[in-house]
Amino acid sequence: MLKRFSVENFKGFREKITLKLDTPCNYGFHQAVVSEGCITKGIIYGSNSSGKSNLGLALFDIICHLTDKQKITGSYDHYLNMDRRKSAAEFEYVFEFQGKELIYCYEKQDADTLWSEKLIISGREVVYYDHLKKEGFTLLAGSETLNNTIVNESPISRVKFVSSNAILTDNEENAVFMAFMDYVNRMLLFYSLDQRGYEGFKTGRGNIAQGIIESGKLADFQEFLGENGVIYNLLDGEIDGERAIYCHFERQDVNFFKIASTGTKSLALFYYWYIRMHEASFVYIDEFDAFYHFELSDNLIRKLREIQNVQIFTSTHNTDLMSNDLLRPDCYFILEDNKIVSIADSTDKELRKAHNLQKMYKAGAFNGR
Repeated sequence: MLKRFSVENFKGFREKITLKLDTPCNYGFHQAVVSEGCITKGIIYGSNSSGKSNLGLALFDIICHLTDKQKITGSYDHYLNMDRRKSAAEFEYVFEFQGKELIYCYEKQDADTLWSEKLIISGREVVYYDHLKKEGFTLLAGSETLNNTIVNESPISRVKFVSSNAILTDNEENAVFMAFMDYVNRMLLFYSLDQRGYEGFKTGRGNIAQGIIESGKLADFQEFLGENGVIYNLLDGEIDGERAIYCHFERQDVNFFKIASTGTKSLALFYYWYIRMHEASFVYIDEFDAFYHFELSDNLIRKLREIQNVQIFTSTHNTDLMSNDLLRPDCYFILEDNKIVSIADSTDKELRKAHNLQKMYKAGAFNGR
């Protein structure tokens, strides 16, 4: 589980900003949204240009150099803060695997250029490398020979190199390390309408219709649409050699994506990823409900809430979702002025299930202690 994340000097985050997920409150409702002492479901609020999209990019920067998964390369242009005081962005991730804390820190000049990286397991620094000085070490059992085989001029992450090349000894420390690498490889970020706009989890552009059909989920997709007020009789078809979804009518069958509304297309994209989320580790959906009616947004949050063993966070402007019926006060985060804080930590008032969080938010009750 991801416990905490900090970033500094990245895009709009001039100062250090920290997302804390390991300080849940002791609420008696929606207890399933907390696992291993960490918040697993959350919604992030913020005004336009507050940094919601950049927070997602910062969280997923880690996949750019530790994995070979999909990357939205263009989104990382203007990588460093424009008013920067430092020459590199600084990242720190704090995880917990198998009851052990793992900390991964690094500095980067841009999305592809590491300056340094450090990995700590249970307080012991096991990997360190200074990419500017071309020096470092690895202390994980089984990685000893790699210290002499790494090509110093290679820009590859030392952590990634160890994961890909070392035959690590079967011990507790290495198990935590491999759990970390598995977690990072299963992270997923996607946007609400662009099927190419995703990072992590897999590679390639993918095809929504083909993905749904090949998953054997076409009938389930039709039912999912029906539950959300979109009634179609769907069929499996083919266009230019690729599987396609058709809507059946009395006089003709029509390609689903030719007649679907913007909101329905967005819903199809959501479903495409939704049926895969149980395989993910951490999911960030940026502006997930930009094209949805309130009731649809509410229904989708309820579906996401039920997915177990996956940390899922969305960003939105929809304050109608700020309700104890959906989540809890420690699951709603406000991003503003280079800070991100849960509403539970934004007031000295004891928040209870009966409180109207949206009304309190609009009245300025969460403007800080």
